[in-house]
Amino acid sequence: MPKRILIIGAGEAGRMVVREIVAHPEIGYEVAGFLDDQAALQGKTVEGVPVLGTCRELIEVARRTPLDEAIISIPSAEREVIRRIIGLCRDAGLPLRIVPGLLEIIKGSVGLEQIREVHPEDLLGRETVEFDEAALSGAIGGRRVLVTGAGGSIGGEICRQIGRFRPANLLLLGRGENRIYDIEYELRNRFPDVRIEAVIADIRDQRGLFYLFDRCRPEYIFHTAAHKHVHYMEAFPEEAVINNIFGTANIIEVCQRTGVERLVMLSTDKAVAPKGVMGATKRLAEYLMVDGSAKTGQTRLITVRFGNVLGSRGSVVPLFISQIRSGGPVTVSDSEASRFFMTLKEACMLVVQAAILGRGGEIFILRMGEPIKIIEMARDLITLHGLRPDIDVPIKLIGLRPGEKLRESLSAEGEAVADSSHPQILTTRAAVPAGLDIRQALQRLKELVAGGDAKGIKAFLNEIIPDAEIDL
Repeated sequence: MPKRILIIGAGEAGRMVVREIVAHPEIGYEVAGFLDDQAALQGKTVEGVPVLGTCRELIEVARRTPLDEAIISIPSAEREVIRRIIGLCRDAGLPLRIVPGLLEIIKGSVGLEQIREVHPEDLLGRETVEFDEAALSGAIGGRRVLVTGAGGSIGGEICRQIGRFRPANLLLLGRGENRIYDIEYELRNRFPDVRIEAVIADIRDQRGLFYLFDRCRPEYIFHTAAHKHVHYMEAFPEEAVINNIFGTANIIEVCQRTGVERLVMLSTDKAVAPKGVMGATKRLAEYLMVDGSAKTGQTRLITVRFGNVLGSRGSVVPLFISQIRSGGPVTVSDSEASRFFMTLKEACMLVVQAAILGRGGEIFILRMGEPIKIIEMARDLITLHGLRPDIDVPIKLIGLRPGEKLRESLSAEGEAVADSSHPQILTTRAAVPAGLDIRQALQRLKELVAGGDAKGIKAFLNEIIPDAEIDL
């Protein structure tokens, strides 16, 4: 017996799915009908398939019509629509899959092999950003590119994106040899024509960096290496300063002294009005980039600031999924806590795009839409697993941890945000606070680190960053 399919959305994407199923009877699919909210389509047929009702009638349609699976074919659907359909399919006991995004459809017809399970990133309810791949290929192709923190989830994805543009050499720098081994092995198989080189090194070792850069002569640097876990950095502020500040200072100096063409540093929305040490150290790293840009030299220093990345190590989504699969509870800090979310690919393509947009000294920000409440993301993920929030899987409020904020912002007070040449990317410029001597600040931080003065480090960061509010 063929598997009976309900297609949600009778637009062009849904019609493509029908045509694919009709053209391939060997796969054993049969389209039972469409659901669509357009009043003009009710009671009509599309591609010879009846429109059985609206999306909100899904449960009723599933009761009266034998169905085996539903497919969402609304590529431009907003987040609330996706959430509602997932919940209805769960309540109807109907397995659910989804077609690719609109950009994939524009570039080519939907193939049945492209229809996939619903992923957490689909819950963002907005289109994946399209980037200027021709310009990126022209800029990066044939170049020597080095990525710090290449063994991390973001650093590794940047390497995957860069590899597509055929650099002459891709250097993977990291301290953890096991993670570097994994990404090197993957990239060598994925890009056999690209020269891949693993580099076990530490950004805190300036002398070692000079030796490496002198030998390899990288032209583009993507600096992703950093400590990012908020609560760990509250407990170990010395490590945050050494890695996020001194490590970045080392990278900047080595780039400028060895003639690197472009340095792109990753920052975070937690650097804006920082409440924790991690965000404050990244804010000071932004100051270092601004200060370095004011100096003469050929290196363009470019910063990219973005929010939470779905699926990155340590982010809430993998944690929630693990908790859901264990039966809960799913732990949420506060019912009002919200964050900006973006997909891993979006974040990394933004970083790569910024490498060719930047003239030096800018901060680039992706248009990320409205922040999403963390508790809503938790409920969506529970629903996505076919379970009921607060019934099948409990949600437990545990309170904000040290260094965490209720809400994040992507731009600081007084920063003028403007459009860039890319429609989905904004730009601003950070300013070093008046009267702050960067070199003196670094020297003072070295003294505090050497003395193991955690409280002194926090107090000093509060002193030199105007909008910082770190608890001592």
